[in-house]
Amino acid sequence: MAEHSASIIINAPVHQVYVLFTHFHDFPKFMHFVKEVTYDDEQRSHWVVHVLKDYEWNAVNEDWIPDRQIGWRSTSGLQNTGKVKFRVLSANRTEVDVYVSYTPPSGALGQLGEVFVAGTYFDAILKEDLENFAHMVELAPEGSLDPMSSHYLFHPLSAANLKAITPHQTHIWANDPQMQPQALAERRARIAREAHERLLAEQARIAAEKQRRSQEQQAVQNQRAVLERAATKRLQEQLEREAYLAQSHRQQRQIDPVLDTLGGRNASKDRTAFGDRDGLRPRHPKYEQSPMTARYPLKEKATVKLSEEELETDSPWLYSIRGNPEQPPVE
Repeated sequence: MAEHSASIIINAPVHQVYVLFTHFHDFPKFMHFVKEVTYDDEQRSHWVVHVLKDYEWNAVNEDWIPDRQIGWRSTSGLQNTGKVKFRVLSANRTEVDVYVSYTPPSGALGQLGEVFVAGTYFDAILKEDLENFAHMVELAPEGSLDPMSSHYLFHPLSAANLKAITPHQTHIWANDPQMQPQALAERRARIAREAHERLLAEQARIAAEKQRRSQEQQAVQNQRAVLERAATKRLQEQLEREAYLAQSHRQQRQIDPVLDTLGGRNASKDRTAFGDRDGLRPRHPKYEQSPMTARYPLKEKATVKLSEEELETDSPWLYSIRGNPEQPPVE
């Protein structure tokens, strides 16, 4: 037997995918190569498929596991068996694997046709119709379990739209309330209304997204403006500080009468150790003593003793700088 398989991932819950696949009689409404699927009872069905030419068989269901597997086996016509397995990938993603095995037409010519022509062609059409099933499921309302609710039914390449279905299938549909002209017209009106609502919702979403991006851009521009103003202010303050420092260096320094006196710091004050000549020796032996230890007896320290002549002669600064009315006449 020749074996073929195809696989696809559908963006829908596994239960919805499983139930929609069990509606065999709706396959010609969205599949391209299935021309007829009619029921004899709940377990048996009749199929007509076009693969280079028409093939038909009667099948019976077997190995059905809810939400996991669907199987069939032919009882007459083209000998074939198949299974469809459903695997959960996530809450809204399901992988569907289809496995079909069939016996090619008898004779060496049939075997060669399977090897060189029909086998590759069958893989292609199996994949194509499995993709049609995926589109049908994804274009159905969320949670819907009726294929007639899908917007993908009767698409341009479906067998029903191409009038490629069998007369028996046409007769069966003529007695189906959902296939009556009025029901089909209501379905088309509902699909058009839902498409218009989706268009409005998409336009509203695009407008909201555009407004959100505009607000984000405005916020970014405002933040950039604040940062630029802060940078400009810092630069201005820096320039003003540099200008002030440059101007301060250019201005002539005012002479301080105390700090800038010839002779050193406080040289003009009476009897200090910081004058010109008087700075060579301390005039007050206790000036280095800490005030915290001033109450204790002063330890004997080696100090510079002035000569009698120096003791009798006052500092010339006393008269030359401060002035003294009691200055003795110069001999």
